[in-house]
Amino acid sequence: MTSIAMRPMNECPIWPNSMATVHPQGMGLTWIVESARAGGKYEIDLLIMHLVEMLDEGARARLTTWLVDQRGMGSQCPKITREIVEHAKMKRPLRPHERATRLLHFIAGRMRTIATPAGIYPDDGEAYAWSESADRNELEFLIEYLTDEKLLDAEYNPVSRLFVCRVTMEGRRHIAEQEIHVATTQAFVAMWFHDSMDDAFRSGIKPAIEAAGYKPLRIDQKPDANKIDDDIIAEIQRSGFLVADFTHGEEGARGSVYFEAGYAHGLSIPVIYTCRNDMVDKLHFDTRQYAHIVWKTPDELRDRLLHRIRARFGEGPGDNVAL
Repeated sequence: MTSIAMRPMNECPIWPNSMATVHPQGMGLTWIVESARAGGKYEIDLLIMHLVEMLDEGARARLTTWLVDQRGMGSQCPKITREIVEHAKMKRPLRPHERATRLLHFIAGRMRTIATPAGIYPDDGEAYAWSESADRNELEFLIEYLTDEKLLDAEYNPVSRLFVCRVTMEGRRHIAEQEIHVATTQAFVAMWFHDSMDDAFRSGIKPAIEAAGYKPLRIDQKPDANKIDDDIIAEIQRSGFLVADFTHGEEGARGSVYFEAGYAHGLSIPVIYTCRNDMVDKLHFDTRQYAHIVWKTPDELRDRLLHRIRARFGEGPGDNVAL
């Protein structure tokens, strides 16, 4: 492994041997890196580079996915922190169909018109970044899958040594139906709508989400709500993640919260589970397996939720509200 001191200045810290443009900042302890293999521009300091060097290939791919997602939410130069590195180590890999859908989005974005094919080289670093691919074999497998599913017309040209790809109309319908949820700063909040929980939302959940750079949405506070069930489905689909608090009163568990968390989970939208400490033993067995933020006061909920959001997703691109 190349030491940090000996690392070439034109090499991506995340992906050794991949070309990058590096802009040292200040005393040279922080770098702004432009790397196609990492999907674009990011910020990293020397201490974090050391942590990244110890990551395996899978964690590097997941870190790259985080960078791509952050840029999709509007952060042009995401900063890699210790928490983000730890998140990349623990996060599950993208499922194959998720990776294929992301690659389809990437190819569609490369096409100048809906009818003009895009050329994708087998070693296209940006295509690797978007699809969480580690090598050429994985990228070719995903292209073959998309072709078999008739979402993509793709043919390898041995002369130009690239795949000539065009997203089909069926592929464009798939993109519309399987929208990647990283392009939103919205965080959906599922919880018990009761006066006793107002402070938990106003002083706990809402300021934590806003301080992390995201926008909380509680469906009962949406000014233009129509048929509420339809609005819930639509707004969860538009959200980047969901915060579900399972605190309830004497009448029992809130079925709507379980439904909303389950619906988000089924769409592969991340869910952060929270619960007041006196209700933890009443959690349903279906969700008890997930790690909950257990809180006693709204301030405790705010601090723990803010830390969890930053650890899982990093800073959002919105205006971070000071606590």
